[in-house]
Amino acid sequence: MNILLVSSYLPYPLFSGGHIRLYNLIKELSSKHKITLVCEKRDYQGEAEIKEIKKYCKKVITFPRNKQWSLNNIVRTGLSVLPFLVIGHTNKVMRLEIQKELSENQFDLIHVETSYVMQNIPVTEIPVVLVEHNIEYLVYRRFADKAPLLLRPFLQLDVLKLKHWEESMWMKATKLIAVSEIEKKIMEKKRKTVTVVSNGVDIYKFKIPNSGPQTPKEGKRILFIGEFKWIQNRDAIEWVIKEIWPKLKAEFIPSMTDKGFKLWVVGRNIPRSVRDLTSDKNIIFDDQAPEATELIYQKSDLLLAPIRVGGGTSFKILEAMASGVPVITTKLGNAIEAKENLEIVIAKDAGDFASKIKKILEDRKFYELISKNARKLIEEKFNWKKIARDLDAVYESIISYA
Repeated sequence: MNILLVSSYLPYPLFSGGHIRLYNLIKELSSKHKITLVCEKRDYQGEAEIKEIKKYCKKVITFPRNKQWSLNNIVRTGLSVLPFLVIGHTNKVMRLEIQKELSENQFDLIHVETSYVMQNIPVTEIPVVLVEHNIEYLVYRRFADKAPLLLRPFLQLDVLKLKHWEESMWMKATKLIAVSEIEKKIMEKKRKTVTVVSNGVDIYKFKIPNSGPQTPKEGKRILFIGEFKWIQNRDAIEWVIKEIWPKLKAEFIPSMTDKGFKLWVVGRNIPRSVRDLTSDKNIIFDDQAPEATELIYQKSDLLLAPIRVGGGTSFKILEAMASGVPVITTKLGNAIEAKENLEIVIAKDAGDFASKIKKILEDRKFYELISKNARKLIEEKFNWKKIARDLDAVYESIISYA
C-alpha cells in the first residue's frame, strides 16, 4: 500500500512513548508498505534525526513545531471554538503540503497520529485511520481541576472544547484505533467500532540478564522513570514523594535498614519543582542516567508506576516487564490487563503500595514468579512484530471493504 502518515512529531530520537511506538511501527511496516511521513519536528531534531526515519520511509516532510505556550495561542484559543491543543498544532503550511501530496500521488489511506493534527488534513475521500495514544481531555481535566481557582473556569472550558473536538474526530475517521482496552471502552460510548492496537516493546533489547537483576552493592533500588513534561508523571512522582515513600520509610524500611533502600528517580530535565519536594538523601534524582534505557532496568529491583492520570499503555511498564523487573502500579496503570499477583502487582493507595513493595522485595519466590510471568506475557502479546501485524490488519480491512 501507499500510505500517507501524518504525525504531530518526528519519531526520533526515542525520547517518549509516542516516539518509540511510531518509530517501531514504521520500521516494521516499511517492508510491506510505501510510507510518506508528514510531521512536525522540534528544534533539537535536525538532518541526522530525519535521516534515521528516511531509512524506512519513501519520503519524509517536516515542519518546525510551533511554540505551544505563546500569548498568540492563548488569545486565539479565547476567541475560538477550538481548544488550546488544536490551536497550537494548526499549521497552514503543513496543510498545503499535505494537499500537494494528495494531488500529486495516489494514496491508499491516510494514517493520522493523534486527533489534534486532524485539522491539517484537507477534505478527502481517502480512508483515514486515526490513532489515539491517550484521551487528551481526561488528562487535561485533571490538570484543570488542580489549577488555581482564578484559572480553573477558563481551563475547564478548554477541556470541554477538547472533549468535543476529540469525539468529533473519532466519528470523522474511517477507522479509530485505541492503544488499550481502557481507552476503547471510553471511545465506544461515542463510537461503536474501535480497534485496539497496543503498544509494544523490543524483546531483544529489553531482556532478563543471564545473571539476574544487576542490583548495586549499596542495596535495593526502587525505580521511578518518566518524562516530566507530562502531567501524569508529575502527578505520580508527587504522590510517591509526599505519601508513598514516607509511609514505606516509616513502617517498613526501619526493619530493613541494612538493605539500603533507595528511590531512584530517572528522567530528562527533572524540574526544580520536583526536586524541591524532598531533601531525603535516600531519594536520588538522576537526569544523567544511561541513554540506553535497558541498562537502567538492569540496575533496578522494582518499577514503581503509580499512575492516576491519563491512560494508554505505559512503555516503562512494558519495558520493565520485558526486563524481568516486577511492576507495582494502579488499576489504571494496568492497561494491558496483566494478571494481578501473577504478572503484575496492583496497589490502591499509599499504604497498599508500601505494603506490597515490602512483600515483593522480601519474598524471593513471589519476586521470581512475577518476573518470569511478566516476561512471558510480553513475548507473546506485546512484541513489535505482532503489534505491526495488528495494525496491518486494520489497513487490510479498509482496502478489502473499499
